[in-house]
Amino acid sequence: MNSRAAGTLLAAALFFLPAAASAGRAVWVWEPETFAMLEDRRVAREAIAFLRSKGVDTLYLYADSYKGRSHLEKKPELYRALIRRLGKRGMRAYALLGSWHLRTHHYVLPGRHREAAAMLERVLAYNSAVKPGERFAGVNIDIEPHMLDEWKIDKEGLLLNFLDMSRALMDAKARAKGVIPVGPAIPFWLDRIELEWNGSLKPVSEHVLDIYDTAAIMNYRDRAEGKDGMIDHASSELAYAAKLGKRLAIGVEVTPNEVDKVTFDGLTEEYMEAELAKAESVFSASPAFDGFVIHHYGSYRDWLKAGGGKEKRSK
Repeated sequence: MNSRAAGTLLAAALFFLPAAASAGRAVWVWEPETFAMLEDRRVAREAIAFLRSKGVDTLYLYADSYKGRSHLEKKPELYRALIRRLGKRGMRAYALLGSWHLRTHHYVLPGRHREAAAMLERVLAYNSAVKPGERFAGVNIDIEPHMLDEWKIDKEGLLLNFLDMSRALMDAKARAKGVIPVGPAIPFWLDRIELEWNGSLKPVSEHVLDIYDTAAIMNYRDRAEGKDGMIDHASSELAYAAKLGKRLAIGVEVTPNEVDKVTFDGLTEEYMEAELAKAESVFSASPAFDGFVIHHYGSYRDWLKAGGGKEKRSK
């Protein structure tokens, strides 16, 4: 059997795996996968069919430059076409901003905030120039200050810089009269760090939710219950978001990691869905709960192709 035929059979086999649970489901789609979908209709068609079969209704599509290509600015018709295709299948797109390739974690530094704002402004300009059915429905910003080397010696300073950058981003949205929700991906442990910012002392997670319209919490654990589980780690953020009338998506990891407990890699899809159902039964009581978001599309497909882990480790 040739490689193309084998790939087709393998992709088809994925569609017989259990469907996703009832909560809204999103997925982060990084640079290579997004650009492949933009540039190849066949790739887009297969990706959309796969994701729909898994109950995914929102794609966080990378929306900045990659390897010298800036399709959002130079070839916006590619995004327009892909977003239209998603809409016809009952799906929507968020613009995903932030890139290891571009080292955007450095944007938290004071001298780089203008670059961060420009990144968002390009998305807002795109949205204002296209038809309603071709627009992004939101923006997810993945800029993580803990990725900087300086984190080891100046954690609080970098978090304050992150908050200042966040304010600059939302000021840029206000200047552009942007109407779509904008929010970052944040680690669950920000609720454990209290900082005084803008005259107020509170957990960093609360400062973040004060600033942005929404957020996705990187709530990376491989079980729902217990002291170190998903429910425990997301409870304070959901409570605060509900108080503000804002929405919070719950991040789920399937990418391989040397620390077993942060990922469902090595476990089965059935196990993950059972744990997400447990978490959803609690989270759905909160008006802030905005479903789950999986990190990330490439790893998700690879994991399922490998049989969802086949219980390589027991729980």
